[in-house]
Amino acid sequence: MTKGILFDYGGTIDTNGLHWANVLWDAYQHNHVKVDKDAFASAYKFGERALAIHPIIQPHHVFYDVLYLKVEQQFGYLKENGYELDSQAIEAIARECDRVARTSVEKAAPVLEKLAAKYPLVMVSNFYGNLNSVLKEFGIAHYFQAVVESAVVGVRKPDPAIWQLGVEAQGFLPHECMAVGDSYSKDILPAKATGAKAIWLNVAGFEDDAEAQVSVADAEITDFAQVADTIDSLG
Repeated sequence: MTKGILFDYGGTIDTNGLHWANVLWDAYQHNHVKVDKDAFASAYKFGERALAIHPIIQPHHVFYDVLYLKVEQQFGYLKENGYELDSQAIEAIARECDRVARTSVEKAAPVLEKLAAKYPLVMVSNFYGNLNSVLKEFGIAHYFQAVVESAVVGVRKPDPAIWQLGVEAQGFLPHECMAVGDSYSKDILPAKATGAKAIWLNVAGFEDDAEAQVSVADAEITDFAQVADTIDSLG
């Protein structure tokens, strides 16, 4: 029987299953940034590493700030690799992606409210040290009894240890916890490795989910709105 729920954040709650690389790539296209997808993929990975390694993002930063700094890192990488880009597009891309996140979180909030009335919720996320500020900004912080954030605890997905910290924050046995995430390799596999159950929000990964030929998830969904009913059906 499920007693507590562990949620991934990025790509799960803030995009309803769309990998952030896909959301950003779409914004690049809408804003006529002329780069090919392979170069963008390399820039995306460079930016993620840079933000994970260096204290570029500060605890007070809101989500628009995260997006601006993320795209700024990507543009820097692309310019160093020969692309001529207009830096004014950074703001437009960040604002478009911020709107995507706000819309997704607004839709997710009633689901979280319903679940929080029945279960303790814990966030388990690879983030930059400002996730509490982002959750407060988006009005959903009060649904979570704890936030396990990689930049704070010093361990990152796909290491199962970060999901184990989420289980421990719940105070239940692993099999009494249900993990919900969009990435098969970073959420589902490591959460299952702790002994937790897992629901895979399987919509649009970027590269890492092609390996999921036979999923070990306890259930798969294609919309965050299906979480509550799926948990009820699994028991």
